[in-house]
Amino acid sequence: MIRIMARITARAGAEKELLAVLQDLLLPSRGEEGCLSYELFHNQDDPLEFVTSEQWRDQAAADAHLASPHVATAIARAGELLGQPPLIHRFTQVE
Repeated sequence: MIRIMARITARAGAEKELLAVLQDLLLPSRGEEGCLSYELFHNQDDPLEFVTSEQWRDQAAADAHLASPHVATAIARAGELLGQPPLIHRFTQVE
């Protein structure tokens, strides 16, 4: 299993627009083959910050997600709404 956590920071004043873009990713991402979970969080202490927490069956499923049309659309829509490039981290579970 692969877990991906992405920290996405909105440009000041663009929080609501960026939230809409990120919400549009939820259903199509959750419906992808190999998606175990896909969650979106909004930082209550910093209204500019959003975090996605994703679990994928394997690296191939995670790679397919990143290459999907809905992710490409979101990236294009989010471009000028971002305060900085997203920070994306991939994790494997340690027992």
